[in-house]
Amino acid sequence: MSFNDIFKKSFIEGFTGTDISTSKIAATMLVTCILALYIFAMYRLVTRKTFYSKTFNIAITIISIITSGIILAMQSNLVISLGMVGALSIVRFRTAIKDPLDLIFLFWSISIGIICGAGMYEIALFMSILVTIGLLGLDLIPVAKAPMILVVNCSDKSKEEAIIKTVKQYSKVFKIKSRNISNNHLDMVIEVRTKKESMLANDISNIEKIETVSLLSHDGEVTF
Repeated sequence: MSFNDIFKKSFIEGFTGTDISTSKIAATMLVTCILALYIFAMYRLVTRKTFYSKTFNIAITIISIITSGIILAMQSNLVISLGMVGALSIVRFRTAIKDPLDLIFLFWSISIGIICGAGMYEIALFMSILVTIGLLGLDLIPVAKAPMILVVNCSDKSKEEAIIKTVKQYSKVFKIKSRNISNNHLDMVIEVRTKKESMLANDISNIEKIETVSLLSHDGEVTF
């Protein structure tokens, strides 16, 4: 038997299917479903303070099961695995990720499907435990309080100095974000950090020629 015959035989054998027992399929799907439901519960828990999307939560749960089935099918036959690689390579996802945290859960879901499909259940379990500790533990780390936005409308632009003087009494750190002057009218937006919001707003409103005072809080990024 020549080298070419051996190569042809081994190459053809690579395209033959590998039987996967029903018990292995059932065990893989069962473990994947349990971990997928765990991800479902974790996403609902972590996003309780922000925007929660039920459809996205259902999607990442089902993705784990689908991915696990794909990995099982790829193990059974080389032809199927090559076909799936070609089919998946042309898929383009257009759904925008609204929160960076959603990206973590998406990769977590896909990883669970791949790892469970490969039969490495212990790795999937320990990874899920570590991800849970990371999500809940890092969420407990306190962050700096976000600054407030002070919006002042005044009918006399010469009152800017009085406004700044009042702000200094209640806030050691402040920053003028915008200053708009139209004829003799003054509009100011000031970023302030203070614990006496109501007193600050009242004192500024008592300044002569002040028309409106607004003090806004936001839940956006915090500047350190």
